[in-house]
Amino acid sequence: MNRRDVLKFAGRAALNAALVGSVGAVLAQPAYATPGTGARRLSFVNTHTGDAFRDAYWENGSYVPDAMAAINRVMRDHRSGEAHAIDPRLLDQLHDLNGVVGASAPYQIISGYRSPTTNAALHANSDGVATRSLHMDGRAIDIRVGGVDLTRLRDAALGMRAGGVGYYPDSDFIHVDTGRVRRW
Repeated sequence: MNRRDVLKFAGRAALNAALVGSVGAVLAQPAYATPGTGARRLSFVNTHTGDAFRDAYWENGSYVPDAMAAINRVMRDHRSGEAHAIDPRLLDQLHDLNGVVGASAPYQIISGYRSPTTNAALHANSDGVATRSLHMDGRAIDIRVGGVDLTRLRDAALGMRAGGVGYYPDSDFIHVDTGRVRRW
């Protein structure tokens, strides 16, 4: 290796370190936070119940208890009425996804939490419902967004590599969860 090669290598290493540091600083910030507030906001409507949520669910470094309770209610099992704690990481994932696609319309919730009884009944009638669905743990949601092409929404979710992404174009929704990264 001659002097020129050493200098090129050192320059590339410094550039890579600077880029990694810049990306790390950006990723450490709350994604798409409302300027000046540090708030993370979501907006969604349950297509089966009409219940809606549009507010900050995270502010000043923590999740907002009243907002989390309201989200649990909106995302409840519409068949049984049972509610369950929704994984905050799922909400963060939805928040980030919204920032990526730049949607102004609320998420339309097709399915949020599912009770074990509801999931078993759906599984008995469809090959597309997992026996041990993450919906039963409050870790999955089926959604669409008005004005956002479903393929674009799917591709954005896949690009985040934050969990599982299922694509159901015939039913007009995608599935997003906080499980391992996978696709179907």
